[in-house]
Amino acid sequence: MSPTASLSASQASQTPQLATRALPAGLARLPKPDLTWSPAIERATAPIYERLKDIIPPVEWPFMAPYIHAINRLKKERNAVILAHNYQTPDIFHGVADVVGDSLQLARLATKAEGDIILQCGVHFMAETSKLLNPDRMVLIPDSQAGCSLASSITGADIRLLKQRYPGVPVVTYVNSTADVKAETDICCTSSNAVQVVESLGSDRVIFLPDEYLGQYVQSLTKVKLILWKGHCEVHERFTGPELRAYRDADPSVQIIAHPECPPDVLAEADFTGSTAHMIDWVKSHKPAKVVMVTECSMASNVAAEVPEVDFIKPCNLCPHMKRITLPKILDSLLNLTEEVVIDEAIAARARLPIERMINLKI
Repeated sequence: MSPTASLSASQASQTPQLATRALPAGLARLPKPDLTWSPAIERATAPIYERLKDIIPPVEWPFMAPYIHAINRLKKERNAVILAHNYQTPDIFHGVADVVGDSLQLARLATKAEGDIILQCGVHFMAETSKLLNPDRMVLIPDSQAGCSLASSITGADIRLLKQRYPGVPVVTYVNSTADVKAETDICCTSSNAVQVVESLGSDRVIFLPDEYLGQYVQSLTKVKLILWKGHCEVHERFTGPELRAYRDADPSVQIIAHPECPPDVLAEADFTGSTAHMIDWVKSHKPAKVVMVTECSMASNVAAEVPEVDFIKPCNLCPHMKRITLPKILDSLLNLTEEVVIDEAIAARARLPIERMINLKI
C-alpha cells in the first residue's frame, strides 16, 4: 500500500534560501529604466510582437513591450541568461527567454548556458536544480515563493523513512522536487525519461517519487514494480475523463494530448501522452486541425505562436506558482540581483549526484 504524502515539512525546507552576502564586485544595483511606451520601443520590439500578435491583444502590448525591451538590454549588461519553463506566459517565453524547455531540457542546458548569472523563470525546484548544476554561478529566481504542490508533498525525512521500510530498494525521484529530497535519492528522472531511468537500475523494485499519476503511467510501461507516493500536481490533477469526453463529443475530429501527471481516466481519453517537450514535438510534427493540450494552459499559447495553423482548444488550468513570475519581477531581479538561490553545500553535494546520474545516462 502506498504511503500517504506528508505535508508537515516547514516552509523553509521547501523554498530556496536567499543570499544575504554582499554583491560581487562589478555587480551593483542599477536604477530602474524608463518604462514609457514610445515609437522607439515599438520599433525595437516589433519582431517579437509579430510572433505574438495572435496571442497578446494589441491593447496589452504597450504595457509589456517596455519591460521586454528593458530586460533584454539589461541581461546583456549583466551577462545573464534567462531560462524559462514551457509553462511561462508568452510574453516571458517568447519575449525575454534565452533558453526554453521542459524540466529535462532546462536541466541539461543550464550547464551549457553562457553567462555569469542564471535567472530562472519557473518554480523554486527548477532554480535549485540550476544552482546544483552551476554551483559557482549566481542563480536568481524572480519570486522565491513560486512553489509547487508536487514538490511540497514530500521531504527528505519522508524518503529516509521509506528507505527504512524498503531496505536496499533504489529511489528514483522526479526532478520536480526540492534539493533536500534529491539529496536522499539515487537518481532523478523527468516525465521524458522516467521509464528508461527506472529500467536502467536493473532492480525488480524501485521507489518512485513523488508523483503518483506519473508513477502509474510509468508502471503501465515497465515490468519493474514501483512503490509509489501520493503526490500530485494541482494543475494536472484537476483534469477529468468526462471533461475530455465532452470535447470529443462536441467535435470527434479533435486530437487530445495529455501530460502523464494527469489522472489515469484522463490519459485513457488521450490520443497521445507525453512530456511537455514530447507534446510540443507531436503538435509540430502532426499539425492537427484541432488539438486539446491537457497541461498548463500557457504552454498551449506558447506553441500556438509557433504553429498558428493549429486550432488550440484550451481546457485552461493555470499554475498559480508559475504565474508568480512576471515581467516586472524579472526586471527587478536583474536590477537588484534578487532573489539569489543558495543551497547548503552539505545538501547540495548529495543532491547534485542524482541529477548528474540522470543527465549522464545515454538515453
